[in-house]
Amino acid sequence: EQPNAEKSSKMGCMDIGQKHSLAYVLHTSGTTGTPKIVRVPHKCIVPNIQSIFEITQDDKLFLASPLTFDPSVVEMFIALSSGASLLIVPSAIKMMPMELSAALFHHHRVTVLQSTPTLLRRFGAHIIKSTVLSANTSLRILALGGEAFPVLNLVKSWKHKDNKTSIFNLYGITEVSSWATCYRIPEEVFSADFRDFPVPLGSPLLGTAVEVRDSSGSAVLEGEGQIFIGGEERVCFLDDEITIPLGTMRETGDFVRVQDAKMIFLGRKDNQIKRHGKRFNTEYLQQTVEDLCQVEACAVTWYQQEKLILFVVPKDDFKERETLKELQKHLPTHAIPDDLVLIKALPLTSHGKVNVSELNKIYQSHLNCRRRDSKLRGAEELWERLQYLWKSVLDLLDDSTEISKDSVFLYSGGDSLKALRFYEEIEILVGRAVPALLEVILSSSFEEIYKHILKTLAPSEDQIMNFDNAVKRKIGEYDGEQFSGKYIKLESERRFEFAPEIVQFIALSRGNRLFPMNSSNSFTQPSDAAQVGMEARQQPSSLHLLSPGVRKNQEQENEIEKSRSSAVTSKAGKRDSCAVEPSSAGCSPGAAAGLALGMRWKSDTGRCVDASPLLVVPLADEASASVYVGSHSHTVQAIDLDSGEVKWERNLGDRIESSACVSVCGNFIVVGCYAGLVHVLRRGSGRIHWTFATGDAVKSSAVPDPSSGLVYVGSHDQHVYGLDIYKKACIWKTHCEGGAVFSSPCLSFFPYHLYVATLGGLLLAINPATGNKTWKSSLGKPLFSSPHCNEKYVYVGCVDGNLYCLTHSGEKVWQFSTNGPVFSSPCISSLTKQEVFFGSHDCFIYCCNMEGNLLWKFEATSSVYGTPFVFQSDDLKNKILLAAVSTDGKVWILNAKSGTAEGADKLPGEIFSSPVVWGTKLVVGCRNDYVYCLDLYTTGRKAELRS
Repeated sequence: EQPNAEKSSKMGCMDIGQKHSLAYVLHTSGTTGTPKIVRVPHKCIVPNIQSIFEITQDDKLFLASPLTFDPSVVEMFIALSSGASLLIVPSAIKMMPMELSAALFHHHRVTVLQSTPTLLRRFGAHIIKSTVLSANTSLRILALGGEAFPVLNLVKSWKHKDNKTSIFNLYGITEVSSWATCYRIPEEVFSADFRDFPVPLGSPLLGTAVEVRDSSGSAVLEGEGQIFIGGEERVCFLDDEITIPLGTMRETGDFVRVQDAKMIFLGRKDNQIKRHGKRFNTEYLQQTVEDLCQVEACAVTWYQQEKLILFVVPKDDFKERETLKELQKHLPTHAIPDDLVLIKALPLTSHGKVNVSELNKIYQSHLNCRRRDSKLRGAEELWERLQYLWKSVLDLLDDSTEISKDSVFLYSGGDSLKALRFYEEIEILVGRAVPALLEVILSSSFEEIYKHILKTLAPSEDQIMNFDNAVKRKIGEYDGEQFSGKYIKLESERRFEFAPEIVQFIALSRGNRLFPMNSSNSFTQPSDAAQVGMEARQQPSSLHLLSPGVRKNQEQENEIEKSRSSAVTSKAGKRDSCAVEPSSAGCSPGAAAGLALGMRWKSDTGRCVDASPLLVVPLADEASASVYVGSHSHTVQAIDLDSGEVKWERNLGDRIESSACVSVCGNFIVVGCYAGLVHVLRRGSGRIHWTFATGDAVKSSAVPDPSSGLVYVGSHDQHVYGLDIYKKACIWKTHCEGGAVFSSPCLSFFPYHLYVATLGGLLLAINPATGNKTWKSSLGKPLFSSPHCNEKYVYVGCVDGNLYCLTHSGEKVWQFSTNGPVFSSPCISSLTKQEVFFGSHDCFIYCCNMEGNLLWKFEATSSVYGTPFVFQSDDLKNKILLAAVSTDGKVWILNAKSGTAEGADKLPGEIFSSPVVWGTKLVVGCRNDYVYCLDLYTTGRKAELRS
């Protein structure tokens, strides 16, 4: 074989048959990958022995690693090559922290300790502080490797201020013989005022090559990627390999972030999980928990790839609820553990690493104990256990009040993740699967959840009656009204019936594509109206709806524009004539061009208002107009447009960024939320009519279809839905291929298309009747802008800085380029005939014609995120005006024809909402938690009011 080995060497390969090639052979455990046989050449292990630490004959090393773990080779040969002593203790002593610390630091005065972080933590914080890293410790070098380095703040808490131990972070893989990189923690970081930072992996050892590559194999100089390790002589033979090319690089399965030429460890590929639609590394949770002062040690497992379990070795002052609350402050919702289990010590493998298999066994035993303890002894106990679980999941255990039978989970502080936890706890409680339970939790009352579980436990009617009677007395003791202060009592609405008459009204939302309709009109060629006017299911009364998403014919729209202008004067003007002088909206009104803005009212929603307002204006004289808007406080408010009085407020359980729309019959408001739910509310009272669950957050605003009554809405689950809110059913669901749907769909009647834009850069045309895709066009970059259309074209903004124009068959006609991402949706109005208005992050508001030529642009004082709004009023000299906002809180009123400023004002907060104008009233949301209504005046009109 020797001639073949020499031949391989000349060809640039290492051959296992070369004389004196191998130093040792071992098996990897498989704890961080597939088990392998690793044959290690002498030259491969030498850099570990020669180049890490400066060891002398006066040093004493502890053989911490078993002989099956390759760091033991390093420990032994460092001692042998330097003349240092090597301390070997019985395995039983290693399992006893007190005895081990006495042996190492009192009896034998060990100077060099190489260990996994988990093995070090077995000593406990007290022993580490008082002995291992004390001021007078014998320990000169502490080298931690084999696992992620602990959070630096934790290490700082262990180390006495006068301690002189040098601490190292080691990184490597068995397949390239133990350590590959080394980083010495600088002494200055242990000073009290030094800011915490992620500990890097350090520099490659002698003769070692380290590369970071992305998924395509390209080198990563800045950003995230996987580590590859090798070198000319740092190569081992794996399994059946006989020859290996010199310089072979081994894939590690470990991911890092390269930042300023330093590698920051992110975690193993095996520890990356996808939970609630988000991908993250379980080591991120572990490091966050380690940073909490009441935790001695911890570990995380992804139990059966379904549940995220946190195991904690607690300190004396540990309190579970306080710990979970603290985690909620520092972690995203998808990283919050499903369960927390307290243990006395972390189980270890023979190599000193956390034994994940043993942890899973501990959790299985934990579940079995809970199931035994939770065995139900009757329906009354089920009711009481559900009460406890409800309060536990919603963090209401301090409240001794009984949960009302009418309480709804989402309106009592719940969200989709808490609902999932409640669902899992119930199934553990009853010891079996409960079909359709999650949907019931999300949409039904406490009593209905209870009855749904009973149907599973006692399927026959007689059994249900017996169970039900057993708790009727307990339920009957409580009057729902006594809970009104803490829980929202909802009246059950079993079916929807149309009212015998529908009040005529006009609805407006962002982008003001307007159009009217009365009972005698039919749908003909569409224009730029957004939300439709229609006869609701052939009712005799007429509707006018104006908001994003639908277009009607030009002649009809021109009529509504005129009637709108005059209706405002005659209806709203009566109240304005006796109004008090408006106060400032937060800054001096702009009067440079004869228009002034003053605050009419503001309404506190409790959190940022990023959603755009919906205005519904009944045409009957006795009825007042209303503003509907949601916020990050989880609530939707209905506000009187004239007075600012809140008519009703409804908590929907999670943040609301979706703008509301009104149903074609006028009886319902439809709005989505971050919990992945689409809520259908009674317009007059805010009561829940129906809740539909999608698979992820709903930031898209819904659009109604006057021809069918369906409502269309997109979700971050990458689907768009066609919903029948009257039958409470999903008629169709279409996967959009190109990522989440953030923006609002746009409905066209000729052709009958629903246009949907995705964050994957796709614009799709969907058949609204069936949900089938008609065509799709890739624009390459994410589309946050909502598409809008007229008779000829479809328009949409893109983060690549372009406004795109396409035909109704999907061909690109032109693109207009700006110098910043376009999040603003295009605004089209028949008032300006052939113009398209939109904003850009380059701080400009643009006006283009239908051929893509620039007509004018106006420079704002900050980025323009919201959609402009075109309007006209007799009280404002009948000029055609454009309302726009910039993110710094500035509200701009521009001349729509010339782009010159007519007036401006500044609100005391950022604005990501879009303005809506009715007559001389402008409504917009603000990030200072308020929704504002501003009155618009000509300077002469304001002077009249003053006099």
